[in-house]
Amino acid sequence: MEKVRAETSPFSQIGQVGIVVNDIDQAINYLNSLGIETFEPKRIQITERWLRGKPANYKCELKFARLGSVELELIQPIEGETIHKEFLESKGEGIHHLGFFVADLDKEVAKLAKLGVKVIQSGRRPGGGGFAYLDTYVGSGILLELIQR
Repeated sequence: MEKVRAETSPFSQIGQVGIVVNDIDQAINYLNSLGIETFEPKRIQITERWLRGKPANYKCELKFARLGSVELELIQPIEGETIHKEFLESKGEGIHHLGFFVADLDKEVAKLAKLGVKVIQSGRRPGGGGFAYLDTYVGSGILLELIQR
């Protein structure tokens, strides 16, 4: 198997930790009581949604807090099928993914595809950018996400 060189790897710095929860308000209240504050909703407009290569229609509530250089993302599935809902149903609440910010999502996804890494869920934003969750759980025990803003 070909290997991505460390200096060109999109995984050189964690930008986000994603946590799936049943009740986002309850999770925020608890984290606030521990001193993790300032969770903000972000309206992220998605023009295309894909799940395992097929068009998807879903809704999740997202709230974010900044912890130093890392963004903490809370995700509550609301409707439709997503990998977040699957995770919640099979494993319960918890850390779902590590997110990495990239300048060119398509370029990084193409590079990883050559290594056999598949995208399991993705979305596009108007004007460019988007996200891609990678099918890395079996090989590493953690899901990885690439994010272009």
